[in-house]
Amino acid sequence: MSATYKLIILFKQPEDPADFERRWSEEFVPLTEQLPGLQRVVVAHTHGGPAGPVEIYLVHELHFNSLPALKAAMSCALGIQTGQTLVRLAPKGRATLLFAEHMEDTPTRRDPPKPPAPPPPVPTPPKAALLPKGPRHEPG
Repeated sequence: MSATYKLIILFKQPEDPADFERRWSEEFVPLTEQLPGLQRVVVAHTHGGPAGPVEIYLVHELHFNSLPALKAAMSCALGIQTGQTLVRLAPKGRATLLFAEHMEDTPTRRDPPKPPAPPPPVPTPPKAALLPKGPRHEPG
């Protein structure tokens, strides 16, 4: 299992979701997709949590091969422009940025144990074996 690094952007519930979605997809996303060293993008719109509504509206993850690659992307001219666009998109602390080491694995599947097999059926002797041996007597 190898680790990569990602920038996680947590966007809080916007005042105008339709305007946020338009500006996010038309202004912010095209810039992020051009960042040098970007390997993968993951986006998740939240639908609440176990306790009900949540403050987070959107989770946007930008994956890089290493932490230096992530930091280099953020500090280049395009990264600075992307950051400025982010500040306009989510002003006044409406977004939280996190660096995270990312590890991914496929779990080993464990099937539930199979029930024990039923015991084999007791063999039934052939009909001829059930009849008495010797001469037949007809009731008369």
